Amino acid sequence: MKVLKFYATWCGPCKAMSQVLSTMDGLPEIEEVDIDSNMETAAKFNIRSVPTLVMLSDDGTEIKRYNGKAADKTAIKEWMEV
Repeated sequence: MKVLKFYATWCGPCKAMSQVLSTMDGLPEIEEVDIDSNMETAAKFNIRSVPTLVMLSDDGTEIKRYNGKAADKTAIKEWMEV
C-alpha cells in the first residue's frame, strides 16, 4: 500500500498537513506529488483540490481519498486505517 499526497508549494493547508504527517508514526509510504510540476499525474487522479491524499493498493488501484480537509491528526489516522 502507498499514499500519494497531492500538494502545491503555495498551499497553506498543504503545509499544515505536511507538519501533521511528519509527527505521525506507523504511516504507509507517502509519495508527495506537486500538482504544479506534475500536472499529468494530478490530472490522471482527477485532483480538484489540495491537499488530497490518495491511498493505492499494491497494484496501483485507488482504494480511497482524503480531500482537502483540515490537517487533523485523529481524522488522518482514522482515514489511514484500511
